[in-house]
Amino acid sequence: MKIAIIGASAGIGAETVKSALKRGHSIRGLSRNNTSLPEHESLTKITGTALSADDLKNAIAGTDAVIVTVGTKKKKGTTLFSNLAKTLLMVTSELDYKGAVIIVTGFGTGESARYLTFFLRLVINLFLKDQYKDKTLLEKIIAESPMNWEFVKPGMLTNGPLTSNYKVISKLFKGVKINKISRADVADYLVKEAEHPRYLHHHIALTVA
Repeated sequence: MKIAIIGASAGIGAETVKSALKRGHSIRGLSRNNTSLPEHESLTKITGTALSADDLKNAIAGTDAVIVTVGTKKKKGTTLFSNLAKTLLMVTSELDYKGAVIIVTGFGTGESARYLTFFLRLVINLFLKDQYKDKTLLEKIIAESPMNWEFVKPGMLTNGPLTSNYKVISKLFKGVKINKISRADVADYLVKEAEHPRYLHHHIALTVA
């Protein structure tokens, strides 16, 4: 299948490209700098920004699914995620896009904030408060749209290996434990979910089993 990966060059995005290629998919990877991505006959590198409607349309048009792994190092006052949501909504509407749009946000956005441990709440409030506030706004914008969305909220990320030993939690509950998870495991879930979407219009938490 053809998959667009938005934010393809680093972190979860780079791992998702690697996983999707191994599984035989054709990838269109959008990022500001794609030099770190491998040369592969099934990978089309698109240099651009997810905030450009033209760049985003170039990446998404003709694909079967979209995976969004955009991140930022800016911790204060960012509006990247909410602006991305507006651009993504405009582009998918213009394309009349019907495929799954799977978006990585983070555990601690929206209603999931109620289930954070004291430690994670402290970390987010001290260092990532504005990012998570804007990610929550992204979720609100997208959730109110006709898009076939899914939000994926992993626990704290590591650079550990692929284990395929992770839990998919579609309904949070008191006492739920969301532990660290490798970027490789998150990527594995994203590609498999793009292949066979099971949780459209759901907020999914990912953690080690």
